[in-house]
Amino acid sequence: MINITFFHNKQKIDTNNEAPIWMTLTFNGQRIRKSIKDSKIKQSSWNNTKARVKNVTVNSKGITSELINARLEELEENIRKINKVVLRENIRLNEEYILSKLENPQTIDARNISFFQAFDEFLEICKGHKANNTVKNYTTIRNFIERFQTDTKYKIELELIDFGFYEKLRDYAFKKKNVADNYFVKVISVLKTFMNWAIDKRYCKATDFKKFRTHEREKEVIYLTKEELFKLYNHNFESRKLDHVKDTFCFACFTGLRFSDLRTLESSNILEGYIIKNIQKTKEVGSKIPLNRFAQEILDKYRDTIHYPLPTISEQKYNKYIKECCEKIEIDTPTTIVEYRGNQSFQKTVPKHKLITSHVARKTFVTNSLIFGMKELVVRSITGHKKESSFKKYVKIADNIKQTEMENTWDKQ
Repeated sequence: MINITFFHNKQKIDTNNEAPIWMTLTFNGQRIRKSIKDSKIKQSSWNNTKARVKNVTVNSKGITSELINARLEELEENIRKINKVVLRENIRLNEEYILSKLENPQTIDARNISFFQAFDEFLEICKGHKANNTVKNYTTIRNFIERFQTDTKYKIELELIDFGFYEKLRDYAFKKKNVADNYFVKVISVLKTFMNWAIDKRYCKATDFKKFRTHEREKEVIYLTKEELFKLYNHNFESRKLDHVKDTFCFACFTGLRFSDLRTLESSNILEGYIIKNIQKTKEVGSKIPLNRFAQEILDKYRDTIHYPLPTISEQKYNKYIKECCEKIEIDTPTTIVEYRGNQSFQKTVPKHKLITSHVARKTFVTNSLIFGMKELVVRSITGHKKESSFKKYVKIADNIKQTEMENTWDKQ
């Protein structure tokens, strides 16, 4: 790494009682000293503490303090750029290389790019091959990291994504923003994805981030039991908007479709008792989902209406209205959820209807399908779950319920 400092070389004073500003470059135990062209000033014009020319100063050649200071700042910025290239390309420094780059700064590195410039480029590229919700999530994480920089004044650079950065980001997340462990896991996961992309683009060579470790906590699976689901399904709401949301939500409970796929469902996707469509999140082409009779009944309800195959609204309103639906039919079992933030846990108990969102429908389908006896492989084939680890929590719930049923029936005989 190169360090740069400036000093007023009083040993070179001229007949105008002015002396030039010199720069000192140190690297690998070596030192370079060079004068800066047209920088001569009087000793009284130099601020030794700030290593800058005092304001409102003009030298004997008519050159202002603003112009000289701008030159000093330009030299500092070029040294920072050289350091980035040296780190990335593993270049062996020598005097000739450094001075040639300072004399021709346009040759330092055409690819020099800031952390957030690179991240924005990454997001643009992701728009071409990632699902919209994935890009939105990436953007949310990018903005969280930018707020971290703004709030803490910690300058983020591609080559300096190291353990010092990780510790400051972790403390900010848990102590300042009170985010849950699983959100921080997402932050680090997206950061790693971005940094691997940046390395592939040869924007940096930093690899400390590969050793960042986070621990995802297993969350409670919130789902509607069979009784709760059919209580909702069979209820006719006076409000048309609530009845529409109820039908769409139940359709997801009967098919396992994500909200993003419900919103893009078209009549052409319904064919001979199946839903056949491309899945947005996983990019799975031509996924084939069988329609059970309850899902078919909902489609039939809207067949000759402008809403066919399903009425849809924004996810924000959808989540608001489905909570209202469940509250009206008294799905209010006290439900306890636990959140972890670093080494602390926080527990709260709320009526179940407060926890119902679009994601609950898919969890309802998976959990009840397993409880009813559908084979794991079949359920995963319908839902498109890729990771066995993320699916096991549903299997565990189903097994526990089956065990309870066994104890409440055969074991009591």
